[in-house]
Amino acid sequence: MIISKAPLRISFAWWWSDMASFYQKFGWAVVSTTIDKYVYITVNKKFDNKIRLSYSKTELVDEVNELEHALVREVLNYTWIDWWIEIASIADIPSKWSWLWSSSAFTVAMLHALYAFKWIHTSPQKLANEACDIEINKCWQPIGKQDQYASAFWGLNFIKFNTDDTVSVEPIICLKETKKRLSDNLIMLYTWITRSASNILQDQNKNIVSNEDKQEIMKKMVELSYVLKNDLENNNLNSFWRILHENWLLKKQMSGWISNEQIDYWYNKAMKAWAEWWKILWAWWWGFLLFYAPKERHNDIYTTLSDLKKVKFEFENEGSKIIFIH
Repeated sequence: MIISKAPLRISFAWWWSDMASFYQKFGWAVVSTTIDKYVYITVNKKFDNKIRLSYSKTELVDEVNELEHALVREVLNYTWIDWWIEIASIADIPSKWSWLWSSSAFTVAMLHALYAFKWIHTSPQKLANEACDIEINKCWQPIGKQDQYASAFWGLNFIKFNTDDTVSVEPIICLKETKKRLSDNLIMLYTWITRSASNILQDQNKNIVSNEDKQEIMKKMVELSYVLKNDLENNNLNSFWRILHENWLLKKQMSGWISNEQIDYWYNKAMKAWAEWWKILWAWWWGFLLFYAPKERHNDIYTTLSDLKKVKFEFENEGSKIIFIH
């Protein structure tokens, strides 16, 4: 039996600029960190000549290509596993709830577990590259590459995607006290709102390809990532909320799908509770709010937004790893 885990991530000052339609023209960069919320994958040999897959549902099939779960099917084909096997997945935040792109963490953890099951060592670079290939090219998901690299490499990083499709992951070197203060000042709240990102992605790709004004907005957001990196390396959090607030204002110019009356209502309530900055983060289906404010004001925000679910988290530095072998 093999058990692997891969962390989820949050990013600052970005707007899907890791999409190929943007970075292949202009390059792209983002400040990203993994957090202590994980996807876990268990792999074991199965006794009864079947393939059993357990996630939000259970599949029991005779052959890999009979699996309905496209990501698992493609990962098994990618790793050349066609024998009897049992796979189960669990997550600290279920994938359909998560703006944290847990589908990419799922893919990274799955690859890691299956390679270990075959007694093959693999590197973070290989995990990230192959997860991107499976999700984007094999499963035709309209996503970027940031999440796979963040999950595979872990930690607080500056990730650059270049026009030639190469990727560099550069750790941000700052004091432990700086990371601790940044982590302590962040608040995550679940909104209970469902929303598909497909319309946003379609709208964004159209804007990037055909609208030069939108491209200029995207470039400004990438520039903010460089400013944020420099501030963190200088242990300066004084302008953190201003950079991210400016990024939010730029994001709202990119698509009418970003906000709505309910989100604006929560924003105004949080501002009255003296949250210095806020940012809305969406994944495929579900939405979370991430606020930045001094720790001593957090209870005011929790009280003001008591209809939202509080999600506690901390930064982590382990990344995708094998946690059990038997």
